[in-house]
Amino acid sequence: MDYVIEHYPPKFIRAMLSLTDEQVSAALSYIDAHRAEVEAEYQTVLHETEKLRQYYDEQNRDLIAYIAAKPPKPVTEAIRTKLQAERAKLESPV
Repeated sequence: MDYVIEHYPPKFIRAMLSLTDEQVSAALSYIDAHRAEVEAEYQTVLHETEKLRQYYDEQNRDLIAYIAAKPPKPVTEAIRTKLQAERAKLESPV
C-alpha cells in the first residue's frame, strides 16, 4: 500500500515485490475497487506495527543501553576510523 500511496509506477512495484504484471494489475484493481476497506486495514496494520515497535523498544531498552555503553572492539574501531577517513575524502572539495 505504501507504493500505491506514493504513486510508484506498476513496473517498480512489480520489480520490488517480485510479482508478475498480472499480479500487480490484479492487486491495483482490487485496491481501486475496495479503496476504503483496504485503507482501513492498512491503518490497522500501521497502528499494530507501531504498538509492536514501542513494545520491543521498551523490552530492549536496557539491553540497547548496555550495548551502547560498551567500548567498541579494537577491530570495530579500526574499521570506523577507516570509514571516517574515506568519508572525509569523498566530502572534501577536490
